[in-house]
Amino acid sequence: MHHTAVKTSLDATSSLLYSTHYLTPAHAQALLSECLADIPWEQSQIAMFGKRVAIPRLNAWYGDHPYTYSGTTFPPKPLTSALDQVKTKIEKDFGIVLNSVLANLYRDGKDGMGWHSDDEKMLGEHPQIASISLGDSRRFLVRNKSDKSKKTEIELSAGSLLIMQGKCQKGWEHCVPKTAKPKGLRVNLTFRFCETPS
Repeated sequence: MHHTAVKTSLDATSSLLYSTHYLTPAHAQALLSECLADIPWEQSQIAMFGKRVAIPRLNAWYGDHPYTYSGTTFPPKPLTSALDQVKTKIEKDFGIVLNSVLANLYRDGKDGMGWHSDDEKMLGEHPQIASISLGDSRRFLVRNKSDKSKKTEIELSAGSLLIMQGKCQKGWEHCVPKTAKPKGLRVNLTFRFCETPS
């Protein structure tokens, strides 16, 4: 059913591909339950303004290599069969190669993710990031790095897939803002391809 994906061009070289019902409700619910039960969630600390601060969400890293961002290195865990199945489905449907996934758990509206780009060196020159959302919906914002008034917003719902394509990580940044609205649990699986560390 991937052909229902809607493409949003951000500029000549960057676009978002969004499929609202990429996973069936039953698959999305089963995957959410498996993620909550099987993933060893932890709250990481990152370096911010010279201090170590706990990030406002829980996470886990799966792949072949360690993953480092904001001064924190995540040791790799082998993909579970449930994660591997989803990875294979996305690869087949969209013709992209993925080998890792950063899983994020947003416990409620007080958890979020600040403005950033997935531009770590190990992700390569123009990484394609494929993001599966499970549980409660959350706002996803994208803005241009040099002109912050250029913004796009998508409500990421359960079972949806968002792929950031082209040079998205070069010229654009994204976030999941915190909200005072009552929000339930959300799990976000962001699949990407990590190059072998040289």
